[in-house]
Amino acid sequence: MTCEYCGELEYGRIIVEKFHWTVYLAPSQRYLGTCVIALNRSCRTLAELEDVEWKEFSDLVREMEFTLDKIFKPTLYNWSCFKNAAFRVENPEPQVHWHLIPRYDKKIEFNGAEFEDPDFGYIPQPIKQEISEELMEMIKDKIIENFS
Repeated sequence: MTCEYCGELEYGRIIVEKFHWTVYLAPSQRYLGTCVIALNRSCRTLAELEDVEWKEFSDLVREMEFTLDKIFKPTLYNWSCFKNAAFRVENPEPQVHWHLIPRYDKKIEFNGAEFEDPDFGYIPQPIKQEISEELMEMIKDKIIENFS
């Protein structure tokens, strides 16, 4: 199996690369500003993370939430580390990565496009919502421009 976050496959758009983690703008923007934060090495479980990796991840949580607050003003954030998709194949190779899902209690607009969170108050649904390449680039650029 090939890791979608290790540079072997294309996943989303890179927002920032740190020593231990890379932040991607997720391909699905059902929830405006959804990102994936992937560890830059092979690691199957959270228990295997090193202290310096936890520290850098903690710093990224603060930086990303601050940045998205400034741009989109979400009501709250959902963070998850599921790794379920890796087990849909024989001989799974799960890799530690986090989903950052901004949640909104009202409709939000970005560059003329409207985003609505129909599941607010509930678990986010894995329903893919692709947007135009141009809008994806604009969201990525806005996040990079405001990254703390």
